[in-house]
Amino acid sequence: MAVTGLDLKPRADDPLTDFRNFLYVVWQHLALPDPTPVQYDIAQFLQGDEKRIIIEAFRGVGKSWVTSAFVCWLLYMNPLLNILVVSATKGRSDDFTTFTMRLIQEMTQLAHLRPKDGQRNSKLAFDVAPAKASHAPSVKSVGITGQLAGSRADVIVADDIEIPNNSATQMMRDKLGEAVKEFDAVLKPGGKIIYLGTPQTEMSLYNTLPERGYVTRIWSARYPDVQRRKNYGGTLAPMLAKLLDGNNNLVGKPTDPDRFGDLDLIERELSYGRSGFALQFMLDTRLSDQERYPLKVEDLIVMNTNPENAPEKLIWAAGADTVLDHLPNVAFAGDNFHKAMQTQGEWVEYTGSVMAIDPSGRGKDELGYAVVKFLNGFLYIRRCGGLKGGYDTPTLETLANIAKAESVNMIISESNFGDGMFNELFRPVLRKIYPCTLDEVRHSKQKEMRMVDTLEPVMNQHRLVIDEKVIKEDYESTKDYPPEQALKYQLIHQLTRLTKERGALGHDDRLDALAMAVNYWTERMAKDADEAMLDRQEDLVQDELQRMRRSVRAGNTITTGHFPDEYLGGSIF
Repeated sequence: MAVTGLDLKPRADDPLTDFRNFLYVVWQHLALPDPTPVQYDIAQFLQGDEKRIIIEAFRGVGKSWVTSAFVCWLLYMNPLLNILVVSATKGRSDDFTTFTMRLIQEMTQLAHLRPKDGQRNSKLAFDVAPAKASHAPSVKSVGITGQLAGSRADVIVADDIEIPNNSATQMMRDKLGEAVKEFDAVLKPGGKIIYLGTPQTEMSLYNTLPERGYVTRIWSARYPDVQRRKNYGGTLAPMLAKLLDGNNNLVGKPTDPDRFGDLDLIERELSYGRSGFALQFMLDTRLSDQERYPLKVEDLIVMNTNPENAPEKLIWAAGADTVLDHLPNVAFAGDNFHKAMQTQGEWVEYTGSVMAIDPSGRGKDELGYAVVKFLNGFLYIRRCGGLKGGYDTPTLETLANIAKAESVNMIISESNFGDGMFNELFRPVLRKIYPCTLDEVRHSKQKEMRMVDTLEPVMNQHRLVIDEKVIKEDYESTKDYPPEQALKYQLIHQLTRLTKERGALGHDDRLDALAMAVNYWTERMAKDADEAMLDRQEDLVQDELQRMRRSVRAGNTITTGHFPDEYLGGSIF
């Protein structure tokens, strides 16, 4: 129970000597349900003898609250300790110390620790009553970029020091890695350093710390499979590992079901996307290529589409019998194109067709375009490519002819470039070849994040259908490009290499146009394909009833026509 080097004074007659019991009392005080097994396991790890530890636990598990209670317990066990709380921002570390201070002020078990007159007593730094006069307060908060030099501490709590704003690039990660080295200068002999966090990138700081002597424990939101356990490298919390070893049926099930059930985790995975969920909830930084890059071609449905109509519903499956290996595939190894396992309903006309244009094609960039049609919640990529030539007349005429051939209802272009000049140049050409509604969209969100956030949910739900011809033409279209550049211009390469990091792609014109077209239809995708089929069947029934009534009134013989079989055989009037 004792933490090495901290001179804690356990008392055999005091049940609160065990931090897990103390945690239970704190939760009772806060009117919370009893701590979960995962929270108790984190508590056990906190009070262990390891001097340098990393607690990686999924978002929402309560690791910061548990550790705030642990700070109170440390002071309960030895009020002469000095504890430093460090976070990515000063506000975050202040929140930690404020919560800790409130527990001391409110809990009767901690009444003897409440600061006396003349002692420090603020969220920035406070003393506990038994503390001796010292330059170092009992508890102090500071941001990772703040004034660490000059501080002294027996325990350092690094609470979420890695966030997207300080770890997005390698330069940022290097700077953060250097900043935390200051902890060793601050720590007193025999002290303890505790990292709390969830990784923000596959190159997370938390991956480098074990090389400096840190012991890592991971509590994932779901029980991991064999491959993911290998990725953890033996850092999965022993409690979870032991349960898994005794029951393989637990794989994929929630580790903390009382607080985060399966449905809740499914909703979070849809919200975060596969890659974000793998990092934030499964704590897997050794992502495979397919997870590091969230868009996978295996999530597409590939088929020979029709320019005018499509099946009412498509069923996706990633089985060996649905793989299309005759198509050129520049995705990662193991990421295959798949045809639909099954089509349902009849072939009906598309609800609409939109063309999106990314008009940034200057210099080495292309002018990207995409034609996407919509039916029953499915999006059909009929055309997608790139054109050289900027805004010259042949390029604009080519776009207008594509719009005409695809019976496009709406053309949208990004107005960020040229402040809408593209549409002014395109409008007279379009009026001559194919009069069509022309509109602009303006984006303020970072391009890479916008594209991932638009495409990933649609692809994860297997609602994006791509024509085989688009894949073939995309591959063939760059044969005249320099070999070292050709891949970068291809839609499929851009799709499968996209990440949320700024500048992730050298060229993204085709993908950006596709994302714009998909985004146009996103709001309409709430309509369920099954409901649409039933609506259409009902319309057919009503039409046939009307036809039969007219025939009866006219004295004609009733024929069944295309009346659905399930409605025949009984009285219909």
